[in-house]
Amino acid sequence: LFDIYRCNAKGKIMDIIVNLIVYLVVLGLIWWLVTLLPLPAPIAGIVRVLFIILLIMIVLAVFGIIPGGYLPRLNL
Repeated sequence: LFDIYRCNAKGKIMDIIVNLIVYLVVLGLIWWLVTLLPLPAPIAGIVRVLFIILLIMIVLAVFGIIPGGYLPRLNL
């Protein structure tokens, strides 16, 4: 019984790591596409701050520190 529980815990940790990697890759691709837009400097600064806040929220939600109900569950 203990081995089954430990196996499930490892699977859950792997799911968390895979979800975090997928979210960070998607966020990186969106960041790259946004940097290609010709935005004025003040707007680009605001967009950069919003992306940093979104990155922090995604990391905190994936690890369960804040509720992550707004993040879709990824089953790969």
